[in-house]
Amino acid sequence: MAPPQGQMRPGRQLAVLGLIFVVLYSLVFFSDASGGWKDRLEPRLGLDLIGGTRLTLEATNNIDGKPPTAENLEEARQIIENRVNAYGVAEAEVVTEGNRNIVVSLPGENRELTDVGSAAELRFRKVLKAADGSGAVAAPAATPSAGATPTPSGSAAPKPSGSAAPKPSGSAAPKPSGSASPKPSGSAAPKVTASPNAGGQGGGAPAPSASATPSAPASPSAPAATPSAAPVPQSVADQRKAVEQKVKAPAWAAASALQGPADLAADPSLAEKLKPFGELSPQEIAVLTPQMQFNVPTISCAQLDKRPAASIKDEKQPAVACEDGAVKYLLDVAKVVGTDISDANAVLDQTSAWVVSLDFTGDGQDKWTALTREAFNNEGGACDQSALGQDGKCRVAVVLDNEIVSSPEIQGVLTGDSQITGNFTSKDANDLASDLRYGALPVTFVPQTQQNVTATLGDSQLRAGLLAAGIGLLLVVVYSFFYYRLLGSVIFLSLVLSALLVFGALVVLGRQIGFTLTLAGIAGMIVSLGVAADSFVIYFERLKDEIREGRSPRSAVPRAWIRARRTIISANAITLMSAVVLYIVSVGTVKGFAFALGLATVLDLVVVFLFRHPIMTMFARTRAFLSPRVSGLGRALPARAAEQANPRNTRVKEA
Repeated sequence: MAPPQGQMRPGRQLAVLGLIFVVLYSLVFFSDASGGWKDRLEPRLGLDLIGGTRLTLEATNNIDGKPPTAENLEEARQIIENRVNAYGVAEAEVVTEGNRNIVVSLPGENRELTDVGSAAELRFRKVLKAADGSGAVAAPAATPSAGATPTPSGSAAPKPSGSAAPKPSGSAAPKPSGSASPKPSGSAAPKVTASPNAGGQGGGAPAPSASATPSAPASPSAPAATPSAAPVPQSVADQRKAVEQKVKAPAWAAASALQGPADLAADPSLAEKLKPFGELSPQEIAVLTPQMQFNVPTISCAQLDKRPAASIKDEKQPAVACEDGAVKYLLDVAKVVGTDISDANAVLDQTSAWVVSLDFTGDGQDKWTALTREAFNNEGGACDQSALGQDGKCRVAVVLDNEIVSSPEIQGVLTGDSQITGNFTSKDANDLASDLRYGALPVTFVPQTQQNVTATLGDSQLRAGLLAAGIGLLLVVVYSFFYYRLLGSVIFLSLVLSALLVFGALVVLGRQIGFTLTLAGIAGMIVSLGVAADSFVIYFERLKDEIREGRSPRSAVPRAWIRARRTIISANAITLMSAVVLYIVSVGTVKGFAFALGLATVLDLVVVFLFRHPIMTMFARTRAFLSPRVSGLGRALPARAAEQANPRNTRVKEA
């Protein structure tokens, strides 16, 4: 027989709750899960519970060593925190320490964090000249006359590292990719080349092979096509003066007189004079002018590659950098920079290789088009014969911090976006895209110490916290059975179901969004128990009031639910709003507390609607519910029985 219209069907709501459990724990055991059943039930734990890695970054503004401003340090902290969170790691602690340091703490073992402090300053610079960067004192083959095509062994001659050929309109040809040889690094990073997207005008010529060798560097008498240097800060000038004293006056005078790469084979005495520059440290090399770094052949790429971070940060000044560890480039001012990029994403290209796709801003796209036009036409003859690619066009170096990641030859005026391509893994491409997407750091960082942190303190605190939570939960259950008796079983079962829902959600969220459980999160869940207990008291006391007013238990249950429901929803809504606000305005572990509190509150509402009310409706239909000793309704039922025995005293009739 079908129930009357409007009557509740508790079986349906319990079935919905059961379906939620089936779906949730199917995700727990089978979605992105590995290992045994125990491993699949483990949530992600935070630094305070399982330990992790802590990295200290020391910040300086420039090579002058001055501390950064408080505003720049805070901006850098926020960018680093965004980079860390983009790795899929939640509950990361990124805090400032003093006026120079930022401390990054991440849960988990053996994490490599040094990359999060990279400046990620992207610059696009024309290659004006190329020269040998081996630092040899006498290398006749490394400095041929202009216009020759050298074929020395090793890496004395510069090699083009890709091409930026546009794709003809309507063509199905794939985007050209660079073909530079990898540049070795201490971190074993993959080789990277740049390949601007197809677009605009141009012949769509193929990229030069990695073995192509451009012409030799210009003769010493060739004028340097670089703008005049800006005023030097006093501290840098002092360091430069100290370097001058170290190399002695004859060497400094000889280096200052050079107008191009010195031909040591033609003047052996010059090689002896310039020899002291090969003994300078990378820090000392960094304070020299770009012209001196490029023109002095005894200054090697080994020295230039190890310069301090931000050594070529100023986009308004020319710079010197190396590619392949042995080719030295004199670079023009940067006419397109990282702020001209609106977005960066790691994607798969047509060959299923990982690349970093760059989307320019409106102004940035105009600058990029203008730069490719200038390079394609070699306006003003700025690019020396030594710097031209295989097809006689200027190249544009993609410079990330102090490193040239690629220098493609520009074979057309490009009006589309660009890609940075190379032997990327998915992680490498996503890490680089994340660095570029969140912007360059306003402060230069030098990693100081990275250490593994044990969870000894966290273990003891966890045991103490779980013990406190267990004792508190036990007291709630004992009191519930003592005061509400049969209704106490509803409280107990509701808390168990809420705990199972919260636990399953923690495991799934840990895998999907990187949520990490910390001591603060456990505290948030314990606080949510109080909110859940309050909702029981509201409902049960309202039920007693309805029975005292003369209604039978069966009719009192739905009426009490309707009247208590608003109060329960309001109380939980206030808690939820508090958790949301706290999550938005807080940082670090406080976010974990707010997230756990909000999650437990939402799931408690699910249990209230899909379990507590349906099970109470089912209990109201049993005989035990009518017994004061069993139901826990106490004096409400005897008062109801007395009114039924003496109808004259009945003031309220059943609805």
